[in-house]
Amino acid sequence: MRSIGETALDSGLSVSALRFYDGAGVLVPVRVDPASGYRWYGPEQVEEARLLARLRRTGMPLADIRLVLAGWAGADTDLVRGLLRAHLLRLEQGLSDARTELSAIRALLDRRETLMSTSTSTTTNTTAHATAGTTARLTVSGPELAAALDAVRFAVGSDPALPVLGGILFDIEGGALRVVATDRYRLAVARAGAAGHSGPRLQLLVPAPLADAMRALLSEDAPVLLAVDGDRVALETESADRQAAGRCLDHEFPDYRRLVSLPAGRRVPVDVPAFRKALENGPVRPAEREQDGATGDVSVLRVTGEGTVSLGADGDDDPADVGLNRAFLLDALAAGARDRLILELGAPKAPVAIRRPDDEESFSLLMPVRLEG
Repeated sequence: MRSIGETALDSGLSVSALRFYDGAGVLVPVRVDPASGYRWYGPEQVEEARLLARLRRTGMPLADIRLVLAGWAGADTDLVRGLLRAHLLRLEQGLSDARTELSAIRALLDRRETLMSTSTSTTTNTTAHATAGTTARLTVSGPELAAALDAVRFAVGSDPALPVLGGILFDIEGGALRVVATDRYRLAVARAGAAGHSGPRLQLLVPAPLADAMRALLSEDAPVLLAVDGDRVALETESADRQAAGRCLDHEFPDYRRLVSLPAGRRVPVDVPAFRKALENGPVRPAEREQDGATGDVSVLRVTGEGTVSLGADGDDDPADVGLNRAFLLDALAAGARDRLILELGAPKAPVAIRRPDDEESFSLLMPVRLEG
């Protein structure tokens, strides 16, 4: 007999995934301790667990996996081969369809770029990016900028294929500096007061290491100077004895204002310390697909009739449940830097907003994760 921890280690599935597949009737342990509920697996089930992990990595639906495991256990090779062949055909058809759609999108993009290049001579761009000829000097509140950088740093991307997401956007407009970061699965926005810039909206994409160096300067309760000269940006202390400077990233950051324009959802205040404890010790389940941005544990949120948030357990699904990557949610709660925050939940497939009750302009969004089922 093997413990659930040993089976997880040998198979590549997490303990929470094994619990989920037990509850779903896909891989049921040979013995469950009636007193503790602890699961024990037979030696042959390790092979089945490894097979299950491989099938999930291919994106095979759970219903088909049940049949494959049944055929595997019963040595019904014709059934297993037929299911594998059918799934491979679905993947190939999906890839063919995706290629067709992506080719059409690239053609649209080519036409769009052509139209944009021919229209720049007749239109005025009201947003200046960090390019040659752009200069600006503004004073920023040191404590506010420190808090803003802390609030968004967790959402910076690390995918080398998307270097544009490896920086923090500094968006300067109307006496305010907004900092923005996203890795596709989460997005964070925060605000700091700024003075001295009266020109058009200015956007700088600051590399994450440079933003970290800037944050290290913000240890005093004093204003700092942010200076822009072409594609170079510098932050220096009021006494001008310390400075962090470097070049901005030469990429166009996504239009985050469109990304945060969401239908209003149900707002639920949460006590952050108690909610964090519930998340850390509460039930979790695996994500259905790795590309949903949640390869780890998923917490299922549910708004109760009393207007509070509870955590859904396995086998107790509700159509309105929202799944979130637990690690991402814990990061967002920490970045909120408040003992009380507001969760705004709309439709199950809509992003969940984590807002500060005292600052509507500082918030983060988390993309929901598709739940098993």
